[in-house]
Amino acid sequence: MSLLSAIDSALSAFAAFVWGTPLLVLLVGGGLTLLIWSRGRPYRHLGHSIGLLRGKYDDPADPGQVPHRQALSTALSGTLGLGNIAGVAIAISTGGPGAIFWMWVTALVGVATKFYTASLAVMFRGRDASGELQGGPMYVIREGLGKKWMPLAVLFALAGLGGMMPSFQSNQTVQLLRESFAVPLGWVDEGNTLLFDFTVGLVLAAAAAGVIAGRIERIGRFTVRLVPGMVLFYLALTLIVIGYFWQQVPAVFAQIVSDAFTGQAVAGGALGTVIATGISRGAFSNEAGIGTESLAHGAAKTREPIREGVVAMVGPIVDTLVVCTCTALVILLTGVWRNAEGVEGVTMTASAFSEVFGHWGPLLLLMMVLPLAFSTIVTFWYYGLKCFVFLFGGRWQRFYTAFYLALVAIGAVASLNAVNSLIIGMYAIMAIPTMTSTLLLAPHVNRAAHNYFVGMAEKKETRK
Repeated sequence: MSLLSAIDSALSAFAAFVWGTPLLVLLVGGGLTLLIWSRGRPYRHLGHSIGLLRGKYDDPADPGQVPHRQALSTALSGTLGLGNIAGVAIAISTGGPGAIFWMWVTALVGVATKFYTASLAVMFRGRDASGELQGGPMYVIREGLGKKWMPLAVLFALAGLGGMMPSFQSNQTVQLLRESFAVPLGWVDEGNTLLFDFTVGLVLAAAAAGVIAGRIERIGRFTVRLVPGMVLFYLALTLIVIGYFWQQVPAVFAQIVSDAFTGQAVAGGALGTVIATGISRGAFSNEAGIGTESLAHGAAKTREPIREGVVAMVGPIVDTLVVCTCTALVILLTGVWRNAEGVEGVTMTASAFSEVFGHWGPLLLLMMVLPLAFSTIVTFWYYGLKCFVFLFGGRWQRFYTAFYLALVAIGAVASLNAVNSLIIGMYAIMAIPTMTSTLLLAPHVNRAAHNYFVGMAEKKETRK
């Protein structure tokens, strides 16, 4: 066995171990617990997010760095894109159609989870080494639970440094460019693509450097312009494909549900593989309970933690229930997943679009993948930097930025299996301190939510 094969195997074993039953219970069971504790109240006030995102309650004097809509777009830019396109393809190829059902489960309970984690990210903001107000699980733990829980905060920050690597995004972006255009058009030889891959990686790194120079404020402005348009464009593409195969849609939904409890589409009928794959990929898609989304929502300009919690609930609905479902339907309706041996990630999704759009399919997909993958790269830099500064202070942050940009280029030529396993594994580690602190501090959110929603109702009655 070669060294690279040994590393791939070791990282795959690591990811499988950390995503075992205890973590699945913590994420899904914890989310269900939060849903029950909240009595479903956040779900009943989902419409309030529209007013918040429209800026109806914005106050420039409030603490924080970005408005509600920019905080949400930044969080979505970290989840939308390759996690919803390549990630769904990986979920289906690994766990079969039934994995999609368990992705839906993570999204439904993730609405409640995100309400709590985002509310806590604002409620227990803390100062970093530079004295700047910051939010995120490590600050929630430090400010909300106290110093005796600091090992959990450190654990999240360390795992965040590994999980927020940009390698998956650059790897899959380059793969789509190479296999859909560079090789077919004869730009590069199929057996000698290293130089092409690395060059594209360098271009991505240079472009990212220009955006991240403006920190969260520029990232927020960039993502709020990009994300809505790209989502609508992608939904239009997928609806065309779904419309083309509309007669098969009921059968595909039935297969998703039936396979979720049988594992028939997985080798050996391993139901545990279906559930684990669906939940881990769902978590990778919407990041509910992982804690990364709190790093963005904690930067919102507001004095009302519950407001940001309501805004954050939109995330799992958009990225998993809508975008991931559309991707899954495209892959399942076209049938490309049945003959997917040797076809990985974004290439499978590109093949599915080719079934309807022909050679234009990969190009149309690239038009959506490239900007969203790029937005994820710059957002992950912000997440990783916050973890780095929490651990080491602000003095060395320029070295982290240089290292991060180098990873963008290196990830373009790295092994997909190794990169995917490492990031998925780190996501699991991040979930432990995030869900633990959220469950312990949930009563604070319940009290604040009661006061906030009762106050809203009283104001409505007064205006009548």
